[in-house]
Amino acid sequence: MQTTAVVIGAGHAGLAMSHCLTARSIDHVVLERGEVANSWKTERWDSLRLLTPNWQSRLPGYGYEGGDPDGFRSMPETIRFIEGYAKSFSAPVRTQTKVTSVESDGAGYRISTDQGEWRSRIVVLANGACNVPVVPALATALPPDIRTLTVREYRNPSQIEPGGVLVVGASASGTQIGEELQRANRPVTLAVGEHIRAPRTYRGRDIKWWMDAAGVMNDRYDEIDDIVRARNVPSLQLAGSDDRRTIDLNRLTGLGVRLVGRLAGVAGSKLQFSGSLRNVCEMSDLKMNRLLERIDEWATANGMDGEAEPPHRFEPTRVEAAPPVNLDVRSSGIRTVLWAAGFRPDFSWLQVPVLDHKGRLKHDGGVVAPGMYVLGLPFLRRRKSSLIDGAADDARDLFAHLTAHLDGRTTLSPATS
Repeated sequence: MQTTAVVIGAGHAGLAMSHCLTARSIDHVVLERGEVANSWKTERWDSLRLLTPNWQSRLPGYGYEGGDPDGFRSMPETIRFIEGYAKSFSAPVRTQTKVTSVESDGAGYRISTDQGEWRSRIVVLANGACNVPVVPALATALPPDIRTLTVREYRNPSQIEPGGVLVVGASASGTQIGEELQRANRPVTLAVGEHIRAPRTYRGRDIKWWMDAAGVMNDRYDEIDDIVRARNVPSLQLAGSDDRRTIDLNRLTGLGVRLVGRLAGVAGSKLQFSGSLRNVCEMSDLKMNRLLERIDEWATANGMDGEAEPPHRFEPTRVEAAPPVNLDVRSSGIRTVLWAAGFRPDFSWLQVPVLDHKGRLKHDGGVVAPGMYVLGLPFLRRRKSSLIDGAADDARDLFAHLTAHLDGRTTLSPATS
């Protein structure tokens, strides 16, 4: 089968590009291994809500129209939103079509699937950044009677047998699930690595409102000193909830969660943790305060000081005097380990020389190779690139490059490293 463009993935990013292609009457197909919004339907826990307010779901030609712009969508609501987007412009989605390889054929690309083969001049990779949960190699050394599962497998506390839980990872997923499990009488020990602390509200407004207004979310990839580092920064410690509560480490310890450092090793039933917990938390507090300083500077420069509450700072993260660096899983009552250490994308099916020695996709702001693009990765073109709100601007930028490529013009260089 022949078409001008193939988009791989029918989540919000793939649909954003499909909308751009449809608006210009460029023939294309969207290939989806499952259903529209598949990962939202099959790989999220029950109580999860979006971290961004409803008003911030802005896609090309589509946005929030309900009566609660400052609320946070549940998973069923998010699924309906994305399905509604696909229906709004009759996106040409082929569901239950798994891509097995993408190869260059000289004039473009050959895309093989379990439902047949496509040839196109353009390929857009929009299969997501959260394909494979990060599980360290040391996981294999855990005692066989300790149950393990990943964030992608977790649904609710009823899955977890009575007893303690070690949650590995303290970004958005780890802190939210840690709070839920602690409240469900599954005593939580949280292994804390690098994380970014943030308040849900600041000076009377949602932190995402401030970050959007102050231009933080629009920081560009080509203006960052170390973009590789920026693309690996953990997600903010945020949760979307009706009471707009902040879920940081202080809240968790107040509920009884015990903090330990990064999980560094396993020896029999002994777990070994890094001794850098205090330093990691101090660095997180420092980064939060830098963000608040930037917001304060913007508020002053734009005459907001009279409208907003006064600037303030939050209590530093509380860390016990001597956090344990060793725990015995049996004597400490830990029965389950939940991995919340992040995800990585899966591009193993790409038969094109665009991966580095670690299997990571090389790209320049989403331009991978002539006629090949990627959407939805962290800090792809902007700080907000991995959010629903970031797909619109990134898709428009890359669509401009895509049409230039089709016309024989060039506006950006493909990645070289």
